Amino acid sequence: MAELAGCALFDLGYNEAMSDRCTSFTAWRKAGHSYRLLGRQIFCADSASEDPDALQKPVILLVHGFPTSGWDFHKIWPFLTPHYRLIVPDMLGFGFSDKPRKHRYSIPEQADLLEALAAQLHLPSCHILAHDYGDTVAQELMARDNQRAEQERFFLSLCLLNGGLFPETHRARVIQKLLASPFGPLLNRLTTKRRFDKSFSAVFGANTKPDAAELEGYWQVISANGGQHVFSSLIGYMAERRVNREAWVGALVNSHCPVQVINGSADPVSGAHMVARYRQVVRADDDIVELPHIGHYPQLEAPDQVAAHYLRFLQALSG
Repeated sequence: MAELAGCALFDLGYNEAMSDRCTSFTAWRKAGHSYRLLGRQIFCADSASEDPDALQKPVILLVHGFPTSGWDFHKIWPFLTPHYRLIVPDMLGFGFSDKPRKHRYSIPEQADLLEALAAQLHLPSCHILAHDYGDTVAQELMARDNQRAEQERFFLSLCLLNGGLFPETHRARVIQKLLASPFGPLLNRLTTKRRFDKSFSAVFGANTKPDAAELEGYWQVISANGGQHVFSSLIGYMAERRVNREAWVGALVNSHCPVQVINGSADPVSGAHMVARYRQVVRADDDIVELPHIGHYPQLEAPDQVAAHYLRFLQALSG
């Protein structure tokens, strides 16, 4: 599908006040709240905290990727808040949530925590917008939801941004392979901002790379509470994808709700090659959007385009 032309801010219902609120990670943190869930402190940004009317809007649960946090969605936040209540948690080990060391992190555990958050917030149902590691968590959540009776299902739709939906097409970076190796704990200690900047920027499109201020913000988020020291523990999700391929790919094949894929084609990890595999394995007639020249973080590199395609998808479901 070709890119939408003329994504004017007023066409998307752009919320300028919310844009100002999301400018920096410090503002994001101050506006968020931590919940005690299953014995862990989990940070969450909720658009209802500043907009009481959001409690009456449909809910989108936004699930971030590795190694960053929910702040990854700050650029599309102001496009979506006029229409939806946004719930954006930092998963365990990420962002401003607890980051226990020597912990066996797992995708099912992350799904348990998100289900606990939904229960804590008394959410009746929600849409999911996920990215990267968050795609895998969303696949686990969908596998569970597919098993529920129709009247008990929780998720209304699923939108997947660049991620390793199929272990056979995931092109792990060298840094990821090293973190997953016995040298991972040593690499944790050797991680510096300079190394992070280089590795992080490499998966963006050639003309949409983060600037110095953005890189500083992402570094502050991942290094909060010593976050770089749990990278090698979190990276176990790559092995989990291989072990659970049948269940997690099956969650998409058998999805009970509509699925959209929005993908940056220039992503060296999960770009155009992943979309080609999706068409082969899942459904070629799903809502699939390919963004040329955009890399691994479409919600940061082309937030207006991502928001326009996503809102079109959601509005088609409701109307």
